[in-house]
Amino acid sequence: MATVTFREERCKGCELCISVCPEKIIVLAEHYNAMGFHPATVVEMDKCKACAICARMCPDVVIEVVKEEKQD
Repeated sequence: MATVTFREERCKGCELCISVCPEKIIVLAEHYNAMGFHPATVVEMDKCKACAICARMCPDVVIEVVKEEKQD
């Protein structure tokens, strides 16, 4: 399982992360951030494969992807 965190206050809604997500689980939120943009967010976190392509694509470094290790 993975956890994806967006620093919403810094996101300018450029949609680059949306375009590269292989699972198509990133969307723009309906609300606005302090800069007046719709920030990106993940809608189905359980489908995230932790590939981190979105984080590498983000020009403003607002995305953090953490892959959680399986506990036995």
